Amino acid sequence: MTVTKGPISQFIEKNYRHFNAAALLDAAKGYEAHLEKGGLMLITLAGAMSTAELGISLAEMIRQGKVHAISCTGANLEEDVFNLVAHDFYKRIPRYRDLTPAEEWELMENGFNRVTDTCIPEGEAIRRIEKHIFELWKAADQKGERYLPHEFFYQLLKSGVLEQYYQIPPQDSWLLAACERNLPIFVPGWEDSTLGNIFASYCLTGELKPSTMKSGIEYMTSLAQWYMANHQTGSGIGFFQIGGGIAGDFPICVVPMLKQDLEMDDISFWAYFCQISDSTTSYGSYSGAVPNEKISWGKLHVNSPSYVIESDATIVAPLIFAYVLGQ
Repeated sequence: MTVTKGPISQFIEKNYRHFNAAALLDAAKGYEAHLEKGGLMLITLAGAMSTAELGISLAEMIRQGKVHAISCTGANLEEDVFNLVAHDFYKRIPRYRDLTPAEEWELMENGFNRVTDTCIPEGEAIRRIEKHIFELWKAADQKGERYLPHEFFYQLLKSGVLEQYYQIPPQDSWLLAACERNLPIFVPGWEDSTLGNIFASYCLTGELKPSTMKSGIEYMTSLAQWYMANHQTGSGIGFFQIGGGIAGDFPICVVPMLKQDLEMDDISFWAYFCQISDSTTSYGSYSGAVPNEKISWGKLHVNSPSYVIESDATIVAPLIFAYVLGQ
């Protein structure tokens, strides 16, 4: 069905004709074509996309059924909720490049954790969430129950206890949108996040057991089960990668694991691939690897549509989402 495109999409089609701009339009059209053929899409979130408020556009993609699973860092998982409950307390520093070590120290002493030009308030964001999520951790621990990190967040959001703190429109939170649809989420290396560190601290004091939190291996097995159940849906499963690192490398490996390690020859390759990255192509860097390298590892088929947009994801991703949404 042909849908009339809105002004943002029309602007992209008229002006984005060459180089990274053309790659952006090609990737957006490829995303759209993949969905039109009944395919599913997994999105990966690296960097600090939640603090960059990608939820404004990503949440609508989730609500409209244009995202079917997410792999993200622990930081992106928690920082969407930090922004949800403490947005008014954030401090923006446009001239962050000019900060001296002494000024950085002052931010730390005042409870501000800087992410590029934006400072996350320790008390209003991190400690506010800690108080409530610890109760869920402790309850599970005492009952001998175990959950994945994102499942604890889903429990937290569904409880309604955070609603008293909301400081942005709830529709701009991608995790809330994902929770409402019970979207599959995979969070490799969650221990590296702020709340992952906090959970570990409670294990050191003996207040919690490490086993209460399900592991990365269990995330990989749940991803494998999801992939096996859905790889033949429509045109298959696509892979839309924002940034690099573990958020992308972890989930893309599920295909060679199934095909090579479990010898499941009928498993489909990723049916679409796009990466937005500002990492230059370099020696041994996954973030800077071109898609063709993934063919040799058995992640992509030689005929899998693939795109690379070498640019800032905070600029590019909302534009692609706007195009796919027809805005």
